[in-house]
Amino acid sequence: MILTRLFFPLVAALLFGLSGCSPKDSASATAPAKREVTLEAAAQGKGFTVGSMMSATTVYVFFDTQCPHCGHLWQASMPLHKKAKFVWIPIGMINASSKSQGAALLTAADPLALMTEHETSLLAGKGGIAASAGVSAEIEEAIKANTQLFNSFGAEAVPYVVAKNLRTGQTLGRAAAMDTGTLAAFAGIDWAP
Repeated sequence: MILTRLFFPLVAALLFGLSGCSPKDSASATAPAKREVTLEAAAQGKGFTVGSMMSATTVYVFFDTQCPHCGHLWQASMPLHKKAKFVWIPIGMINASSKSQGAALLTAADPLALMTEHETSLLAGKGGIAASAGVSAEIEEAIKANTQLFNSFGAEAVPYVVAKNLRTGQTLGRAAAMDTGTLAAFAGIDWAP
C-alpha cells in the first residue's frame, strides 16, 4: 500500500518530465547533420524575450504554439521570470496554426500578455489565440529558420530547452516539459516555492 502511494506519483512525474510534442510525420523531422547544442547556436533563433532582461542567465525555449506541453512549460517558467531571461523561439511543426500563432507572438507589442492568453486558451482546449493566416515573408522565413535550427540540434520534440547550468557551467539541451523546480535545477537557478 505504501509502495503504491509512492510509486504512482513517481511514475506520473517521470512521464510528465519526459513528455513533449513531436512531429506527426518523419519527413518534417529530417535534419542536416546534427550540430552541437550551444548558447550561441540557440541565440540564432528569432524569438521573444520575457523575464529578467538584465539576468546573466538566458534560457532558450523552442516551442510550437499547438503543443500543450509547451503551455505547461510556459506556466512553470513564470515563477522564474525574476531570476532569468527566457527567449521563446516559435517553430512550425504540428499544424498550420503553429506558423500563424507563432508569427502573432513574434510581432506582438506585449508578447508576455499574448503568450499567457494563448497558453491559457490552448490548455483549456480552445486552440489558442486567433491569428491571421497571412504571415509576412520575413516572419515566415524566421519561423522556418527556427524550425531548421531546432532540427539541426537533433531535437525530436518540443518544448526543447537550451540553457547553461549556472552551477555546473555545462550547456544542456533537453526536450521535455518540466515543472518549475525541475526547470530551475536544469538551469542551475536558485529557487524555492
